[in-house]
Amino acid sequence: MLLAVIAGCEIGFWVLLAAGMVTRYLLKLPRAGLVLLAAVPLVDVVMLAASVIDIHRGGVPAFKHSLAAIFIGVSVGFGHQTLKWADKWAAHFLGGAPRPVKPPKRGPERARRERAGWFRHLLAYGVGVGIMIGLGLLSGRGYDAALAPAWTWTVVLVIDAIVSFSYSFDRADDEAREKQSV
Repeated sequence: MLLAVIAGCEIGFWVLLAAGMVTRYLLKLPRAGLVLLAAVPLVDVVMLAASVIDIHRGGVPAFKHSLAAIFIGVSVGFGHQTLKWADKWAAHFLGGAPRPVKPPKRGPERARRERAGWFRHLLAYGVGVGIMIGLGLLSGRGYDAALAPAWTWTVVLVIDAIVSFSYSFDRADDEAREKQSV
């Protein structure tokens, strides 16, 4: 049952996002579109409530609870950025706005964007793991099973940190090359 709710919530996220953009730009109803976009976070509330109810009714912490926690964490960490990205592209394709500017491939702005992305990932991780622990404690059966995916996520977070912060060192190399060429 919980897996069906998770799947429904994930589909609901994209449906609300698309409906908000279509309403906003094609139907030219910006306020109604904003209401639909404001409803997007409610999907996470439904997913969290379904997880808590499942645990409260005696469900044993399992991967499905961790999956819900991961989706919620990622939504908290990256949801606002995803909405902004979708809004820019919808404004371009549906509303006639100029094409969004591509992010730089190198330089200090790229390094800043990569670091900011990692901090969003860290926020997603903190929220997701916090929910995993909370569901485990709520169950009274411990949180080992709920935390099992967190170990893999930790490795991914560390690799993401290495890659994201490597762009900062690239920036230092670029600045050193610029000074040598002058």
